[in-house]
Amino acid sequence: MHGTAHRPSPPHRPSPHRPAAHPRRRLLLGVLCLAQFMLIVDVTVINVALPAIGADLHLGRSALTWAVTAYTLCFGGLMLLGGRLADAFGARRMLTAGLVLFTAASLTAGLADGPVLLLAGRAAQGVGAALVSPAALTALTRSFDGPERTRALGVWAMLGGIGFAAGAMLGGLLTAGPGWHWVFFVNLPVGLGLLAALPALLPAAPPTGGRHVDLPGALLVTAATGALVLGLVNAGDSGWSSADVLLPLLGAAALYVLFAVVERRTAAPLLDVRVLARRPVAAGSLLMLVATVLLLGLVFLGSLYLQEVRHLSALATGALVLPMAAGTAVAAHLTGHLLARASVRAVAAGGLLLAAAGSLLLALTDGPAWTVAGLTVAAFGVVPVLVCATTTALGDASHHEAGVASGVVNTFHEVGGAIGIALVSTAAAPGIAAHTSAGFPTAHLLLAAVALLTAALAPTLIPPGRAQHPAGMHAH
Repeated sequence: MHGTAHRPSPPHRPSPHRPAAHPRRRLLLGVLCLAQFMLIVDVTVINVALPAIGADLHLGRSALTWAVTAYTLCFGGLMLLGGRLADAFGARRMLTAGLVLFTAASLTAGLADGPVLLLAGRAAQGVGAALVSPAALTALTRSFDGPERTRALGVWAMLGGIGFAAGAMLGGLLTAGPGWHWVFFVNLPVGLGLLAALPALLPAAPPTGGRHVDLPGALLVTAATGALVLGLVNAGDSGWSSADVLLPLLGAAALYVLFAVVERRTAAPLLDVRVLARRPVAAGSLLMLVATVLLLGLVFLGSLYLQEVRHLSALATGALVLPMAAGTAVAAHLTGHLLARASVRAVAAGGLLLAAAGSLLLALTDGPAWTVAGLTVAAFGVVPVLVCATTTALGDASHHEAGVASGVVNTFHEVGGAIGIALVSTAAAPGIAAHTSAGFPTAHLLLAAVALLTAALAPTLIPPGRAQHPAGMHAH
């Protein structure tokens, strides 16, 4: 869930740092939202296609896991760098570069005849997404002001939320129709269309930041998270005490420490690590991490279980995601009303308990109908946690701090998805390898335990009080 806070300037006093709105800004909004929609769809569109990809390319559990996590890992790990590059070199330039890379990477992944091209394409898609997403949001906030900007961010948020659910459904349709290659090829006409439209709709704007970019910091945090995911994935095959697991995990810890040291000493750090010491940002980041661990872990397990264990078609699996998608939409609507009447602590804890209940239902039952019910209940609970994560981290942030805090929360969103998929893939490894239900209950119990533990810690971690919604806050 991306969350960003902006405090729009009063309509009668536009910011001198933002060019005057041009008459085609609504068309520009459509283009920018379509770009973001494409990026979010690609987080989940591959899940339903995984069995077909695995069968066609002869991929094992580890390779299938990396086919999902390579994208979210590079997307999240490099997002802060993408935002700095947009400031340093201009939003339109980074949007164009990111779209070119994302489109070319989609073609590469679609043409893949083995794991090397597939994983390289997915990683390159993530790098492109890390350039496009922050640049698109920068362009949006500079093109709108006052109430118009708040409405534009609302549209951005709505499409982001729809994109996550639409990805799984679209993946089922494309896999059952023209084939799994088209979960990647579908990006080609969209990417090319966006590249054709951008020059006419988005005027070039001068950079707003210095040219110093903390590339070492970006590489360190991405490498650290990659090592963490590698250790978690290897545990499913080698066991937790093996060198294949312990060495990557120790390497991840060392790289995270080195990242913190580098960020403290560099003149223009990618991330001021002191921001994470602020209780609201730390609590919001943890909630975001846990929520995306739960949500992407559930989608990953559900897609494989319905197809590999229950032998449903990709089309049927995509259709069965509809109740889950409807549940998230209803939950998003209700959460706003709940936060107006109850504390963030109560809403977050309640959502986590509901997510735990859904995960327990999945662990203790069997069959497609129970799977759909469990996924819907769990997703209904995760959505309030996602919203609470954003409101906690950004609700009382100053205008100066909002961008940094938002970048941190955004990063935890994507990285949490990569970690969640790695965890559940390892827990369910016996069943994924043998195409049986073995291991799936364990994976769901693990997700339930994560949700319950976080719910128990919520009163201590989350600051007291009602949610403070920053103007223009968005979420997906």
